[in-house]
Amino acid sequence: MSESFAVDVQNVSKSFGTVKALDGVTMRIRQGEIYGLLGPNGAGKTTLIRMIVGIVEAHAGTVTVLSQRMPNVAVLRHVGYMTQAAALYPGLSVEENVRFFAAINGAEKGVKEALELVELYERRGSVVSTLSGGMRQRCSLACALVHKPELLLLDEPTVGVDPQLRVQFWESFRRMAEAGTTIIVSSHVMDEAERCQRLGLIQYGRLLAEGSPNEIRAMAGTQNLEEAFLTLAGQKAS
Repeated sequence: MSESFAVDVQNVSKSFGTVKALDGVTMRIRQGEIYGLLGPNGAGKTTLIRMIVGIVEAHAGTVTVLSQRMPNVAVLRHVGYMTQAAALYPGLSVEENVRFFAAINGAEKGVKEALELVELYERRGSVVSTLSGGMRQRCSLACALVHKPELLLLDEPTVGVDPQLRVQFWESFRRMAEAGTTIIVSSHVMDEAERCQRLGLIQYGRLLAEGSPNEIRAMAGTQNLEEAFLTLAGQKAS
């Protein structure tokens, strides 16, 4: 694999019983790129992200992350993963959660910076169980990026986050990508897809199309991404 690719997924398939979650997916994601996995709930986005992290093993095909075949525990210190449901310790404070994730990833610094990024520094002493859903999302994001990972995986990162903070998140994501961090964002929100440099459209575990937002629209011959997705998925009404 070329070193210019942070993630290399080759012909990956995964089934859960009779359900085929991924069906021959191939994609390469460049270093420092913001790549969006776009598709409806149940399309296979979360399964693919978990496979890239190494939590789920493929039945067929290979996944290579930062030049290492996955699963590989040694790679995880260089990866940040924000799950769809906040994976936090509810009885600990915001700061204690972030410090814990920093420690297990070998990071001695960055806690204050991460909390300021998600605008939770003033609430650092609050117990997580007392927070709103949006604040828990912000805390979860801080935990995922506190160790300054080379690869950041975000599964529906802005669910429950107010529009102004969502814009700030995306500004931060862009700065991180410019500094060399590779970011993979799973979403079904079209305006977030517009913020990605490249997109992979997923439906029923298959990669329908791949390209920049403009390229996706051109493939479908439509003016917006929602119409493009429906067209490429063969679902647009005639």
